[in-house]
Amino acid sequence: MYNSRVAGGTVSTGSDNRIFIYEVVGLRQNEETDKTNYSINRSGSVFIPVPFKRMNQEMQRINRMGGTIVSIRPQNADGAVNGKVTPQLGQQRKQPTQESKPMTQAKAKSDIPVNIYRPKDPFVGRCLDNQTIIREGAIGKVRHVVFDISGGDLRYLEGQSIGIIPPGEDANGKPHKLRLYSIASTRHGDYGDDKTISLCVRELEYKHPETGETVYGTCSSYLCNLEKDADVKITGPVGSSFLLPEDPNANVIMMATGTGIAPFRAFLWRMFKEKHEDYKFNGSAWLIFGIATTPNILYKEELEELQSEFGDHFRMDYAISREQKNQKGGKMYLQDRIAENAEQMWRLLQQENTHTFICGLKGMEGGIDEALSLVAAKEGVNWSEFQKQLKKNNRWHVETY
Repeated sequence: MYNSRVAGGTVSTGSDNRIFIYEVVGLRQNEETDKTNYSINRSGSVFIPVPFKRMNQEMQRINRMGGTIVSIRPQNADGAVNGKVTPQLGQQRKQPTQESKPMTQAKAKSDIPVNIYRPKDPFVGRCLDNQTIIREGAIGKVRHVVFDISGGDLRYLEGQSIGIIPPGEDANGKPHKLRLYSIASTRHGDYGDDKTISLCVRELEYKHPETGETVYGTCSSYLCNLEKDADVKITGPVGSSFLLPEDPNANVIMMATGTGIAPFRAFLWRMFKEKHEDYKFNGSAWLIFGIATTPNILYKEELEELQSEFGDHFRMDYAISREQKNQKGGKMYLQDRIAENAEQMWRLLQQENTHTFICGLKGMEGGIDEALSLVAAKEGVNWSEFQKQLKKNNRWHVETY
């Protein structure tokens, strides 16, 4: 994590004319970043030249856009930084060759692999398995897809994502852009041999607002219908802010809707299903899972098996909107289940070793905040301010779409 005091001490001796290069990761595409004049790629670093006198303002701007500053280095007159030429505004790091080592990012003493494979030179994996994970009567189409990655250098951590590049061209005759998917397996893969990576994919399906025609998502349909042994182009991995805490005694609260369960499947497998010499989870895991119907509960058998075997350390609550009722007689959504358990969750959040993760549809955040605001207010605490402190301490993690 970037430390402003260290950065300030490094640059305070320079003149106002000096230029510093901010290396930034995690800039997200939104209205604010669209206003900038440099390219943004969530799967890569962006190098931003910053005059000395604007360093503080730039730090604040990057923070607002969701970016993380991983390094600040002075730029020499010839454009070099520490003896190496720095990419100019909007340029990305050069793609590593087969002979070079894959690029990684380090954070908090952890080796976090990032951007080992990029869109211009993706890794070509192979589909090993593609199975439905919903049951008869379920809504939609959801698949668990496993890829063979033994032929390359792709490695990843629980909580990261990979990009998938679907074949073919869009309506403008250009190659399809990659789509990001949360990884649903641990770093060792579903088979425990470090040779696979898995995704949980729901096929996007909707009615065209003008024609009424059924439209299917380009990449999700491609993945859901992928045949065994088919090749697939993979980029990444990306992400350094949604990782399972290294503390084996942590309290881990997980809130998911639909395919947002994917990273939490990886968390739970690492916690309970795998055996590790350097990691044994002794903390408390709590999953609140929102779905439409019982047949739509993804990984149902796996989850309930873990709960049965590790009930002392793993609690699970469903919020099944089309079957269960909340306290007011309406549909039971995830935020309603949280409201029912808000006091217990509030007590956990006040413990310094509690980490909260939210993954799924973007609309879920407001309901969660509302439920926790009410219980916090009972103790005279402003939830918004309390939540800001959780984020600052890297204890509140959100990945919604």
